[in-house]
Amino acid sequence: MAQIFAKLTVLSVVDILAIAVLIYQFVLVVRGRHAAHILTGFIVLLVVYLGAVRLHLELLRTVLATLAPYSVIAVIVMFQSEIRRVLARIGRFRWLGLGSQLERREVADDIVMAVEQMAAAHTGALIVIERDIGLRTFIESGVALDAMISRDLLYSIFQRGGAMHDGAVIIQGDRIAAAACFLPLAGNPNMMRRLGTRHRAAIGATEESDALAIVVSEETGQISLTWRGELEQNVAPDRVREMLIRHSLRRRQTDLVEEPELKRVAP
Repeated sequence: MAQIFAKLTVLSVVDILAIAVLIYQFVLVVRGRHAAHILTGFIVLLVVYLGAVRLHLELLRTVLATLAPYSVIAVIVMFQSEIRRVLARIGRFRWLGLGSQLERREVADDIVMAVEQMAAAHTGALIVIERDIGLRTFIESGVALDAMISRDLLYSIFQRGGAMHDGAVIIQGDRIAAAACFLPLAGNPNMMRRLGTRHRAAIGATEESDALAIVVSEETGQISLTWRGELEQNVAPDRVREMLIRHSLRRRQTDLVEEPELKRVAP
């Protein structure tokens, strides 16, 4: 045993840990799925082969050895979905921040595409993106979803006549936390006369938090942005994408991220 440890080098330890991580990720993906039974079958065949070698069962060993070269192709075919999931799990790790940047852009693109589609169809919508200040109170007032962000899901939520059409969608990170959420309305009397309920709710929510809100007008199809109680109306999709990407950079004391600015609504 001492000789084995003596031969271990730093590269050997790294090599073993890398294999262990890959096996662990694969087991996490396979566990509880039908593929687990297939994997068990492969392990049984391996045990049978080792037993045939040990007991000198030449015919059985020859048959299994003949089938062995084709097992690699069989594994790829049968476990293709699991292999994709393992690669996706690895890809979600934030390697030097690259994964985080790509994730932010993908989320922003999905939201912008949904907003563009709703604006073209004059489908009213209110989307609130949580930042540092939690929106749990508002989330609990709606319908919990905890779903991955997608253009189709956002568009379907705000379809006219849908059960969750009224109210706001609240996004946490890369997930839709809840829909049909109730938000406080802005109390400014001038805004009450000039703005609709969605715009006033967006302003009210951003007055009490550092969230960013996106509003699509059902009457005009125009897109608006609200942040810190300020409203910028009739914005282009590229402006929404820019704000989403900048907004997703959470501000901390050590960050030097420039805070986005909106054009304030005239009182």
